[in-house]
Amino acid sequence: MELSDSAQRLVRPPGDYRFMRVLLIEDDAELGEAIAAGLRLEGMAVDLALDGDSGLDRALVNDYDVIVLDRDLPVMHGDEVCAVLAAEPGRRARILMLTAAGTIDDRVAGLGIGADDYLPKPFAFAELIARVRALGRRAHPAVPPVLTVAGITLDPARHTVIRDGKYLDLGPKELAVLELLLSAHGRVVSAEELLERAWDEMADPFTTAVKVTVSRLRRKLGDPPVIETIAQAGYRI
Repeated sequence: MELSDSAQRLVRPPGDYRFMRVLLIEDDAELGEAIAAGLRLEGMAVDLALDGDSGLDRALVNDYDVIVLDRDLPVMHGDEVCAVLAAEPGRRARILMLTAAGTIDDRVAGLGIGADDYLPKPFAFAELIARVRALGRRAHPAVPPVLTVAGITLDPARHTVIRDGKYLDLGPKELAVLELLLSAHGRVVSAEELLERAWDEMADPFTTAVKVTVSRLRRKLGDPPVIETIAQAGYRI
């Protein structure tokens, strides 16, 4: 699969936005980079693993919404990776299995070992996006379609934020951080959790990205301040 110009210009359907972190396990490096780039264009944080063993390690350590898993992987076969993940207690991440084999028996076998959905290669990128989004919605508990706290209204479907009747121009990371804070309903969210949820594994754990993003978000939200810093703990609204 290659990302066509039309695929790169995909418009996010109304009502289908939600920030997600995705793990892609694909042994074809060129294809994997192309898929990851396309998912990132859709506002997702994406980690890429090139074999089953390293992919499983990432899946067990990090908190993903969706795992896009190629079935025919080196080192550890995709079926084995899927079976291990399916047996994990309390697993939240949904698994979308990819394979060049597209028979009914193959699909039944993939679903039988714990995959949540199945997509044969070659596939249309638009269909991959739609399936990843659908699985992402299933990975999360139901949330209100619009989040309204302290005079701030965030509409994930329309990708808009309003405060006191004024539309705010927020970047993707600022939107992701604001959504995480609003969805916490007053719970303190640590900088580590924000970094893990809104950035991918390439982010330096010692980066100031969270601090800088929260600072920009505070400035754009204006007065009175609503984001509270809790010393040695994190942030809350």
